[in-house]
Amino acid sequence: MSGGRHFEQWAIGDRIDHVMRRTVTETDNLLFSTMTHNPQPLHLDAEAARASEFGRILVNGTFTFALMIGLSVGDTTLGTLVANLGYDKVVMPKPVFIGDTLRAQTEVVDLRP
Repeated sequence: MSGGRHFEQWAIGDRIDHVMRRTVTETDNLLFSTMTHNPQPLHLDAEAARASEFGRILVNGTFTFALMIGLSVGDTTLGTLVANLGYDKVVMPKPVFIGDTLRAQTEVVDLRP
């Protein structure tokens, strides 16, 4: 981890391919779903998930989102941020399954002082 950047160090168009990556485990999905009180059978019930369009357990989307943020922190905001101002236009274009390895890339599309 290289540490975060301050506002003045960012420019529109900056891109970072984050080196850190993570393979999602069944335990990740199970713990996150139960800790957040999410009883969705697609995340917890192998038989229900098998009968779905996905055919297997689908990883909790909010876990996926949180993991992507976490993978980016070391290069973006570590030690430089007091609070996030918000998230906009979160999209989940593809499902994530147990055993998938996730990588993150950051691109600066706008700056807000």
